[in-house]
Amino acid sequence: MLAPGLPFYIPLSSSTSGKKSKQFAKYFRSQPYFGGPPPLRVRTTSLVYTFAYRDPVVVVTDAGELVKTIPLCNESTGIVRAQNNWSIETDETRMASILPGLVAPWATGFIIHHRSFLLTHALFALANISLEGIAVPLLVVFTDMVHRIEEEWSTLISSIRNGTIPEFEQIDHVRTYLELNMHADPQRADELQKIGPPFSSPGWAERVWPSLKLLTCVCSGTFAASLPQARSVLGPNVVIHNPWYICTECLIGRNLNPDDTETFVVATDELIEFLNMTEEQTQGEVLQAWDLQPGKFYQPVSTTQDGLWRYLIDDIIQVVGFDPRNGLPVFRYSRRKNMEIRLPHALITEADLLSVVSAFSGKDTVEVQEFTTVVDDRKFPQTLGFFISIKGNIGPNAKLARERAFAALVATSDEHQIAFDIDEFGLPTIRIVKPGTFADYRRWRGEGMNIGVGQIKLPAVLTDPKAQEWMAERVMIEL
Repeated sequence: MLAPGLPFYIPLSSSTSGKKSKQFAKYFRSQPYFGGPPPLRVRTTSLVYTFAYRDPVVVVTDAGELVKTIPLCNESTGIVRAQNNWSIETDETRMASILPGLVAPWATGFIIHHRSFLLTHALFALANISLEGIAVPLLVVFTDMVHRIEEEWSTLISSIRNGTIPEFEQIDHVRTYLELNMHADPQRADELQKIGPPFSSPGWAERVWPSLKLLTCVCSGTFAASLPQARSVLGPNVVIHNPWYICTECLIGRNLNPDDTETFVVATDELIEFLNMTEEQTQGEVLQAWDLQPGKFYQPVSTTQDGLWRYLIDDIIQVVGFDPRNGLPVFRYSRRKNMEIRLPHALITEADLLSVVSAFSGKDTVEVQEFTTVVDDRKFPQTLGFFISIKGNIGPNAKLARERAFAALVATSDEHQIAFDIDEFGLPTIRIVKPGTFADYRRWRGEGMNIGVGQIKLPAVLTDPKAQEWMAERVMIEL
Protein backbone atom coordinates (compact mmCIF):
# COMPACT_ATOMS: atom_id res chain seq x y z
CA MET A 1 0.00 0.00 0.00
CA LEU A 2 2.80 2.42 0.84
CA ALA A 3 4.86 1.53 -2.23
CA PRO A 4 2.75 0.60 -5.26
CA GLY A 5 4.30 -0.53 -8.54
CA LEU A 6 7.65 -2.22 -9.15
CA PRO A 7 10.94 -1.17 -7.54
CA PHE A 8 13.45 1.04 -9.36
CA TYR A 9 16.34 -0.80 -7.69
CA ILE A 10 17.00 -3.14 -4.77
CA PRO A 11 19.90 -2.07 -2.55
CA LEU A 12 21.86 -4.50 -0.43
CA SER A 13 22.48 -3.60 3.20
CA SER A 14 25.81 -3.98 4.96
CA SER A 15 24.59 -7.27 6.45
CA THR A 16 24.46 -6.75 10.20
CA SER A 17 23.42 -10.32 10.89
CA GLY A 18 23.14 -13.57 9.06
CA LYS A 19 25.08 -14.65 6.00
CA LYS A 20 23.11 -12.61 3.50
CA SER A 21 22.68 -8.88 3.11
CA LYS A 22 19.23 -7.50 3.72
CA GLN A 23 17.44 -6.26 0.62
CA PHE A 24 15.18 -3.20 0.56
CA ALA A 25 13.09 -2.47 -2.51
CA LYS A 26 13.36 1.18 -3.58
CA TYR A 27 10.70 2.75 -5.76
CA PHE A 28 10.46 5.64 -8.17
CA ARG A 29 10.40 9.05 -6.51
CA SER A 30 9.40 12.29 -8.18
CA GLN A 31 12.13 13.86 -6.04
CA PRO A 32 15.06 11.44 -5.52
CA TYR A 33 17.24 11.72 -2.44
CA PHE A 34 19.62 14.66 -2.53
CA GLY A 35 22.05 15.75 0.15
CA GLY A 36 22.44 19.21 1.59
CA PRO A 37 23.43 21.86 -0.98
CA PRO A 38 27.17 21.82 -1.77
CA PRO A 39 29.09 24.82 -0.44
CA LEU A 40 30.77 25.36 -3.82
CA ARG A 41 29.83 24.79 -7.44
CA VAL A 42 32.23 22.65 -9.45
CA ARG A 43 32.37 22.14 -13.20
CA THR A 44 34.48 18.99 -13.42
CA THR A 45 34.21 16.10 -10.95
CA SER A 46 35.83 12.73 -10.48
CA LEU A 47 32.73 10.68 -9.61
CA VAL A 48 34.23 7.61 -7.95
CA TYR A 49 31.01 5.59 -7.74
CA THR A 50 30.32 2.11 -9.02
CA PHE A 51 27.47 1.73 -11.51
CA ALA A 52 27.69 -2.05 -11.51
CA TYR A 53 25.00 -4.36 -10.17
CA ARG A 54 24.57 -8.02 -9.37
CA ASP A 55 22.20 -10.45 -11.06
CA PRO A 56 19.09 -8.36 -11.63
CA VAL A 57 15.55 -9.36 -10.74
CA VAL A 58 13.73 -10.03 -14.02
CA VAL A 59 9.96 -9.50 -13.84
CA VAL A 60 7.92 -11.27 -16.55
CA THR A 61 4.25 -11.84 -17.27
CA ASP A 62 2.59 -15.27 -17.20
CA ALA A 63 3.23 -15.38 -20.95
CA GLY A 64 6.95 -14.79 -20.41
CA GLU A 65 7.02 -11.20 -21.64
CA LEU A 66 9.58 -8.94 -19.99
CA VAL A 67 8.00 -6.32 -17.75
CA LYS A 68 11.02 -4.87 -15.96
CA THR A 69 14.61 -5.61 -15.02
CA ILE A 70 15.46 -4.45 -11.49
CA PRO A 71 19.14 -4.15 -10.49
CA LEU A 72 20.52 -5.37 -7.17
CA CYS A 73 23.17 -2.86 -6.19
CA ASN A 74 24.69 -0.68 -3.51
CA GLU A 75 22.44 2.05 -2.13
CA SER A 76 24.92 4.68 -3.36
CA THR A 77 24.71 3.19 -6.86
CA GLY A 78 20.91 3.21 -6.80
CA ILE A 79 20.77 6.80 -5.56
CA VAL A 80 23.15 8.21 -8.17
CA ARG A 81 21.29 6.30 -10.90
CA ALA A 82 17.95 7.64 -9.65
CA GLN A 83 19.26 11.19 -9.38
CA ASN A 84 20.42 11.14 -13.01
CA ASN A 85 17.77 8.76 -14.45
CA TRP A 86 20.47 6.32 -15.54
CA SER A 87 18.53 3.10 -16.17
CA ILE A 88 20.36 -0.17 -16.72
CA GLU A 89 18.60 -0.57 -20.09
CA THR A 90 20.50 2.46 -21.45
CA ASP A 91 23.92 1.65 -19.93
CA GLU A 92 25.40 0.50 -23.24
CA THR A 93 24.70 3.87 -24.86
CA ARG A 94 26.95 5.58 -22.30
CA MET A 95 29.83 3.10 -22.05
CA ALA A 96 32.26 4.92 -24.33
CA SER A 97 31.26 8.40 -23.19
CA ILE A 98 32.62 10.80 -20.63
CA LEU A 99 29.43 12.47 -19.46
CA PRO A 100 29.39 16.27 -19.16
CA GLY A 101 31.06 17.43 -15.95
CA LEU A 102 32.85 14.12 -15.31
CA VAL A 103 36.44 13.10 -16.08
CA ALA A 104 36.31 9.29 -16.45
CA PRO A 105 34.40 7.24 -19.01
CA TRP A 106 31.09 5.79 -17.89
CA ALA A 107 32.61 2.32 -18.34
CA THR A 108 34.96 2.93 -15.40
CA GLY A 109 31.98 2.44 -13.09
CA PHE A 110 31.68 -1.17 -14.24
CA ILE A 111 35.12 -2.28 -13.07
CA ILE A 112 34.43 -4.70 -10.21
CA HIS A 113 38.00 -5.27 -9.01
CA HIS A 114 38.42 -2.72 -6.23
CA ARG A 115 42.07 -1.87 -6.82
CA SER A 116 41.63 -1.57 -10.57
CA PHE A 117 38.48 0.51 -10.10
CA LEU A 118 40.33 3.02 -7.94
CA LEU A 119 43.43 3.12 -10.14
CA THR A 120 41.44 3.68 -13.32
CA HIS A 121 39.50 6.52 -11.74
CA ALA A 122 42.80 7.91 -10.47
CA LEU A 123 44.35 7.71 -13.94
CA PHE A 124 41.66 9.84 -15.60
CA ALA A 125 41.59 12.25 -12.66
CA LEU A 126 45.36 12.76 -12.75
CA ALA A 127 45.24 13.34 -16.49
CA ASN A 128 42.80 16.25 -16.04
CA ILE A 129 44.46 19.36 -14.59
CA SER A 130 41.09 21.18 -14.53
CA LEU A 131 39.53 18.88 -11.91
CA GLU A 132 37.50 20.88 -9.37
CA GLY A 133 35.70 18.22 -7.36
CA ILE A 134 36.00 14.64 -6.16
CA ALA A 135 32.91 12.70 -5.05
CA VAL A 136 33.13 9.33 -3.29
CA PRO A 137 30.53 7.41 -1.25
CA LEU A 138 32.78 7.17 1.83
CA LEU A 139 35.93 9.00 2.86
CA VAL A 140 37.86 5.72 3.08
CA VAL A 141 37.38 5.28 -0.68
CA PHE A 142 39.32 8.50 -1.26
CA THR A 143 42.15 7.59 1.13
CA ASP A 144 42.33 4.11 -0.38
CA MET A 145 42.61 5.64 -3.84
CA VAL A 146 45.44 7.89 -2.67
CA HIS A 147 47.35 4.87 -1.38
CA ARG A 148 46.86 3.13 -4.72
CA ILE A 149 48.21 6.19 -6.53
CA GLU A 150 51.27 6.10 -4.28
CA GLU A 151 51.84 2.42 -5.11
CA GLU A 152 51.43 2.79 -8.87
CA TRP A 153 52.74 6.32 -9.39
CA SER A 154 55.26 5.44 -12.10
CA THR A 155 52.73 3.32 -13.98
CA LEU A 156 50.12 6.08 -13.94
CA ILE A 157 52.61 8.73 -15.12
CA SER A 158 53.78 6.46 -17.94
CA SER A 159 50.20 5.86 -19.06
CA ILE A 160 49.44 9.59 -19.17
CA ARG A 161 52.64 10.22 -21.08
CA ASN A 162 51.93 7.53 -23.68
CA GLY A 163 48.13 7.61 -23.77
CA THR A 164 47.77 3.95 -22.80
CA ILE A 165 45.65 1.99 -20.34
CA PRO A 166 47.78 -0.10 -17.94
CA GLU A 167 47.35 -3.83 -17.56
CA PHE A 168 45.20 -3.55 -14.45
CA GLU A 169 43.40 -6.68 -13.30
CA GLN A 170 39.89 -7.51 -14.53
CA ILE A 171 39.33 -4.55 -16.85
CA ASP A 172 39.30 -6.36 -20.19
CA HIS A 173 35.50 -6.06 -20.46
CA VAL A 174 35.78 -2.25 -20.55
CA ARG A 175 39.29 -1.73 -21.95
CA THR A 176 38.08 -0.71 -25.41
CA TYR A 177 35.90 2.05 -23.95
CA LEU A 178 38.73 3.29 -21.75
CA GLU A 179 41.24 3.37 -24.58
CA LEU A 180 38.94 5.51 -26.70
CA ASN A 181 39.15 8.23 -24.06
CA MET A 182 42.84 8.07 -23.11
CA HIS A 183 45.17 10.41 -25.01
CA ALA A 184 48.90 10.96 -24.74
CA ASP A 185 49.85 14.08 -22.78
CA PRO A 186 53.64 14.30 -22.21
CA GLN A 187 53.34 17.82 -20.79
CA ARG A 188 50.90 16.72 -18.08
CA ALA A 189 53.08 13.71 -17.29
CA ASP A 190 56.09 16.00 -16.81
CA GLU A 191 54.07 18.24 -14.48
CA LEU A 192 53.03 15.29 -12.36
CA GLN A 193 56.52 13.81 -12.33
CA LYS A 194 57.86 17.07 -10.97
CA ILE A 195 55.23 17.18 -8.21
CA GLY A 196 55.78 13.59 -7.10
CA PRO A 197 53.47 10.98 -5.51
CA PRO A 198 50.83 11.76 -2.85
CA PHE A 199 52.91 11.31 0.28
CA SER A 200 55.94 13.20 -1.04
CA SER A 201 54.65 16.50 0.39
CA PRO A 202 51.64 17.87 2.34
CA GLY A 203 48.88 19.46 0.30
CA TRP A 204 49.73 17.27 -2.68
CA ALA A 205 46.24 17.43 -4.23
CA GLU A 206 46.26 21.23 -4.53
CA ARG A 207 49.47 21.04 -6.53
CA VAL A 208 48.18 18.29 -8.79
CA TRP A 209 44.82 20.01 -9.33
CA PRO A 210 45.20 23.78 -8.80
CA SER A 211 41.43 24.27 -9.25
CA LEU A 212 40.37 21.54 -6.78
CA LYS A 213 37.76 22.96 -4.39
CA LEU A 214 35.64 20.17 -2.99
CA LEU A 215 35.70 16.58 -1.72
CA THR A 216 32.17 15.22 -1.19
CA CYS A 217 31.77 12.08 0.93
CA VAL A 218 30.26 10.53 4.03
CA CYS A 219 32.87 11.13 6.71
CA SER A 220 31.10 11.25 10.07
CA GLY A 221 31.07 8.75 12.90
CA THR A 222 33.53 5.90 12.50
CA PHE A 223 34.55 7.14 9.06
CA ALA A 224 35.93 10.36 10.58
CA ALA A 225 39.08 8.46 11.56
CA SER A 226 40.42 9.03 8.03
CA LEU A 227 39.93 12.81 8.10
CA PRO A 228 43.47 13.74 9.27
CA GLN A 229 45.06 11.71 6.49
CA ALA A 230 42.67 13.13 3.88
CA ARG A 231 43.32 16.68 5.07
CA SER A 232 47.06 16.17 4.83
CA VAL A 233 46.74 15.07 1.21
CA LEU A 234 44.18 17.72 0.23
CA GLY A 235 45.79 20.71 1.92
CA PRO A 236 44.01 23.38 3.97
CA ASN A 237 41.87 24.97 1.25
CA VAL A 238 39.87 22.08 -0.20
CA VAL A 239 36.44 21.81 1.45
CA ILE A 240 35.42 18.38 2.75
CA HIS A 241 31.63 18.25 2.49
CA ASN A 242 29.48 15.57 4.16
CA PRO A 243 26.10 16.00 2.43
CA TRP A 244 23.95 13.71 4.53
CA TYR A 245 23.39 11.10 7.18
CA ILE A 246 22.06 8.13 5.27
CA CYS A 247 21.74 4.35 5.52
CA THR A 248 20.50 1.69 3.15
CA GLU A 249 17.01 1.88 4.60
CA CYS A 250 16.48 5.63 4.29
CA LEU A 251 17.78 9.18 4.46
CA ILE A 252 17.83 10.35 8.09
CA GLY A 253 19.47 13.78 7.99
CA ARG A 254 21.13 16.44 5.87
CA ASN A 255 24.23 18.47 6.64
CA LEU A 256 23.53 21.54 8.79
CA ASN A 257 26.56 23.66 7.89
CA PRO A 258 28.93 23.05 4.96
CA ASP A 259 32.04 23.27 7.14
CA ASP A 260 30.73 20.85 9.80
CA THR A 261 30.93 17.18 8.81
CA GLU A 262 29.39 15.84 12.03
CA THR A 263 26.13 17.77 12.52
CA PHE A 264 22.86 17.12 10.69
CA VAL A 265 19.23 18.24 10.51
CA VAL A 266 16.54 15.54 10.51
CA ALA A 267 15.31 15.01 6.92
CA THR A 268 11.62 15.17 6.06
CA ASP A 269 11.70 12.89 2.99
CA GLU A 270 10.41 10.09 5.25
CA LEU A 271 8.68 9.95 8.62
CA ILE A 272 11.46 9.68 11.19
CA GLU A 273 10.35 8.97 14.75
CA PHE A 274 12.51 8.23 17.76
CA LEU A 275 13.00 5.98 20.77
CA ASN A 276 14.50 7.56 23.89
CA MET A 277 17.74 5.74 24.71
CA THR A 278 18.69 7.99 27.65
CA GLU A 279 15.97 7.23 30.16
CA GLU A 280 15.08 3.58 30.80
CA GLN A 281 11.56 4.37 31.96
CA THR A 282 10.66 5.86 28.56
CA GLN A 283 12.43 3.32 26.34
CA GLY A 284 9.96 1.78 23.90
CA GLU A 285 7.83 4.91 23.69
CA VAL A 286 7.86 6.31 20.14
CA LEU A 287 8.54 10.04 20.15
CA GLN A 288 8.00 12.71 17.51
CA ALA A 289 10.51 15.36 16.46
CA TRP A 290 8.92 17.96 18.74
CA ASP A 291 9.26 15.66 21.76
CA LEU A 292 13.07 15.50 21.59
CA GLN A 293 15.34 17.26 24.06
CA PRO A 294 18.89 18.56 23.49
CA GLY A 295 21.59 16.44 25.08
CA LYS A 296 19.58 13.23 25.05
CA PHE A 297 20.18 10.10 22.97
CA TYR A 298 17.66 8.56 20.58
CA GLN A 299 17.28 5.65 18.18
CA PRO A 300 15.68 6.60 14.82
CA VAL A 301 12.53 4.77 13.73
CA SER A 302 11.75 5.00 10.02
CA THR A 303 8.51 4.82 8.05
CA THR A 304 9.28 5.29 4.35
CA GLN A 305 7.72 5.77 0.93
CA ASP A 306 9.36 2.47 0.03
CA GLY A 307 7.17 0.47 2.40
CA LEU A 308 9.07 0.27 5.69
CA TRP A 309 6.80 0.71 8.71
CA ARG A 310 8.38 1.88 11.97
CA TYR A 311 11.65 0.18 11.11
CA LEU A 312 14.36 0.44 13.79
CA ILE A 313 17.66 1.93 12.60
CA ASP A 314 20.53 0.50 14.66
CA ASP A 315 22.19 3.86 15.28
CA ILE A 316 22.11 6.06 18.35
CA ILE A 317 22.09 9.81 17.75
CA GLN A 318 22.40 12.71 20.17
CA VAL A 319 20.18 15.74 19.70
CA VAL A 320 22.16 18.97 20.13
CA GLY A 321 19.46 21.55 19.35
CA PHE A 322 16.94 22.65 16.76
CA ASP A 323 17.37 24.32 13.37
CA PRO A 324 16.24 27.96 13.72
CA ARG A 325 15.10 27.93 10.10
CA ASN A 326 12.44 25.25 10.51
CA GLY A 327 12.52 23.91 14.06
CA LEU A 328 13.70 20.43 13.05
CA PRO A 329 16.01 18.55 15.44
CA VAL A 330 19.75 18.94 14.92
CA PHE A 331 21.81 15.86 15.84
CA ARG A 332 25.14 14.13 15.80
CA TYR A 333 25.94 10.46 15.41
CA SER A 334 26.79 8.82 18.72
CA ARG A 335 27.31 5.10 18.16
CA ARG A 336 25.87 1.89 16.84
CA LYS A 337 23.20 0.39 19.05
CA ASN A 338 25.26 -2.78 19.18
CA MET A 339 29.02 -2.39 19.07
CA GLU A 340 30.25 -3.28 15.60
CA ILE A 341 33.02 -2.64 13.12
CA ARG A 342 31.72 -0.80 10.08
CA LEU A 343 33.54 -1.54 6.82
CA PRO A 344 32.54 -0.29 3.36
CA HIS A 345 31.28 -3.75 2.38
CA ALA A 346 29.83 -5.09 5.64
CA LEU A 347 29.27 -4.65 9.34
CA ILE A 348 30.96 -6.99 11.81
CA THR A 349 29.03 -7.44 15.06
CA GLU A 350 30.39 -8.24 18.48
CA ALA A 351 28.82 -11.69 18.15
CA ASP A 352 30.69 -12.15 14.85
CA LEU A 353 33.97 -11.21 16.55
CA LEU A 354 33.40 -13.75 19.30
CA SER A 355 32.74 -16.50 16.77
CA VAL A 356 35.89 -15.62 14.83
CA VAL A 357 38.07 -15.70 17.96
CA SER A 358 36.56 -19.03 18.93
CA ALA A 359 37.43 -20.39 15.48
CA PHE A 360 41.12 -19.54 15.52
CA SER A 361 41.79 -20.03 19.24
CA GLY A 362 43.17 -23.43 20.23
CA LYS A 363 46.13 -25.28 21.67
CA ASP A 364 47.54 -25.94 18.21
CA THR A 365 47.43 -22.22 17.30
CA VAL A 366 47.06 -19.70 20.13
CA GLU A 367 44.87 -19.93 23.22
CA VAL A 368 43.20 -16.54 23.41
CA GLN A 369 42.54 -15.08 26.83
CA GLU A 370 41.28 -11.63 25.92
CA PHE A 371 40.99 -9.66 22.72
CA THR A 372 40.01 -6.38 21.16
CA THR A 373 39.74 -5.39 17.52
CA VAL A 374 40.42 -2.49 15.17
CA VAL A 375 40.11 -1.67 11.50
CA ASP A 376 43.68 -2.48 10.42
CA ASP A 377 44.63 -0.07 7.63
CA ARG A 378 48.40 -0.29 7.98
CA LYS A 379 48.41 -1.92 4.56
CA PHE A 380 45.90 -1.90 1.76
CA PRO A 381 43.38 -3.34 1.40
CA GLN A 382 42.24 -2.72 4.95
CA THR A 383 41.08 -5.59 7.10
CA LEU A 384 39.94 -6.65 10.55
CA GLY A 385 42.75 -6.56 13.12
CA PHE A 386 42.91 -8.48 16.41
CA PHE A 387 44.98 -7.63 19.48
CA ILE A 388 45.06 -10.74 21.68
CA SER A 389 46.57 -11.94 24.91
CA ILE A 390 47.36 -15.64 25.05
CA LYS A 391 47.78 -18.46 27.53
CA GLY A 392 50.93 -20.52 27.26
CA ASN A 393 53.06 -20.75 24.16
CA ILE A 394 52.26 -20.38 20.47
CA GLY A 395 51.15 -23.69 18.97
CA PRO A 396 52.65 -25.54 15.97
CA ASN A 397 49.82 -24.47 13.63
CA ALA A 398 49.78 -20.77 14.54
CA LYS A 399 50.39 -19.90 10.90
CA LEU A 400 46.88 -21.17 10.16
CA ALA A 401 45.18 -18.78 12.59
CA ARG A 402 44.62 -15.98 10.06
CA GLU A 403 43.07 -18.35 7.51
CA ARG A 404 40.80 -19.82 10.18
CA ALA A 405 39.79 -16.33 11.25
CA PHE A 406 38.91 -15.43 7.67
CA ALA A 407 36.90 -18.62 7.15
CA ALA A 408 34.93 -17.90 10.32
CA LEU A 409 34.35 -14.33 9.18
CA VAL A 410 33.03 -15.51 5.81
CA ALA A 411 30.70 -17.85 7.70
CA THR A 412 29.07 -14.75 9.21
CA SER A 413 28.63 -12.98 5.86
CA ASP A 414 29.33 -13.82 2.21
CA GLU A 415 30.21 -10.16 1.66
CA HIS A 416 33.68 -10.71 3.16
CA GLN A 417 34.57 -13.29 0.51
CA ILE A 418 33.22 -11.06 -2.25
CA ALA A 419 35.27 -8.10 -0.97
CA PHE A 420 38.37 -10.30 -0.63
CA ASP A 421 38.02 -11.56 -4.21
CA ILE A 422 38.02 -8.01 -5.61
CA ASP A 423 40.92 -6.88 -3.40
CA GLU A 424 38.78 -4.66 -1.17
CA PHE A 425 39.41 -6.65 2.01
CA GLY A 426 42.43 -8.57 3.31
CA LEU A 427 43.05 -11.54 5.60
CA PRO A 428 42.47 -10.59 9.26
CA THR A 429 45.62 -9.70 11.16
CA ILE A 430 46.46 -11.08 14.61
CA ARG A 431 48.88 -9.32 16.97
CA ILE A 432 49.86 -10.80 20.32
CA VAL A 433 50.43 -8.22 23.05
CA LYS A 434 52.80 -8.52 25.97
CA PRO A 435 51.55 -10.30 29.11
CA GLY A 436 49.61 -7.96 31.38
CA THR A 437 48.81 -5.49 28.60
CA PHE A 438 45.04 -5.60 28.94
CA ALA A 439 45.19 -5.23 32.70
CA ASP A 440 47.49 -2.29 32.23
CA TYR A 441 45.06 -0.87 29.67
CA ARG A 442 42.27 -0.88 32.22
CA ARG A 443 44.53 0.96 34.65
CA TRP A 444 45.68 3.47 32.04
CA ARG A 445 42.15 4.10 30.79
CA GLY A 446 40.75 4.38 34.29
CA GLU A 447 43.36 6.92 35.34
CA GLY A 448 42.78 8.94 32.18
CA MET A 449 39.00 9.03 32.72
CA ASN A 450 39.25 9.30 36.52
CA ILE A 451 37.26 6.07 36.86
CA GLY A 452 38.12 3.07 38.99
CA VAL A 453 39.76 0.18 37.19
CA GLY A 454 36.91 -2.12 38.15
CA GLN A 455 34.56 -0.06 36.00
CA ILE A 456 36.75 -0.12 32.88
CA LYS A 457 36.09 -2.90 30.40
CA LEU A 458 38.19 -3.96 27.44
CA PRO A 459 35.94 -3.16 24.47
CA ALA A 460 35.42 -5.68 21.71
CA VAL A 461 36.08 -2.83 19.26
CA LEU A 462 38.78 -0.28 20.03
CA THR A 463 37.83 2.98 18.30
CA ASP A 464 39.90 5.60 20.15
CA PRO A 465 43.02 6.40 18.03
CA LYS A 466 45.12 7.05 21.15
CA ALA A 467 44.10 3.70 22.63
CA GLN A 468 44.88 1.97 19.33
CA GLU A 469 48.35 3.54 19.29
CA TRP A 470 48.88 2.61 22.93
CA MET A 471 47.94 -1.00 22.18
CA ALA A 472 50.13 -1.21 19.07
CA GLU A 473 53.18 -0.15 21.10
CA ARG A 474 52.76 -3.24 23.25
CA VAL A 475 52.68 -5.84 20.49
CA MET A 476 55.07 -8.70 21.09
CA ILE A 477 54.50 -10.90 18.00
CA GLU A 478 52.38 -10.64 14.85
CA LEU A 479 51.20 -13.87 13.28
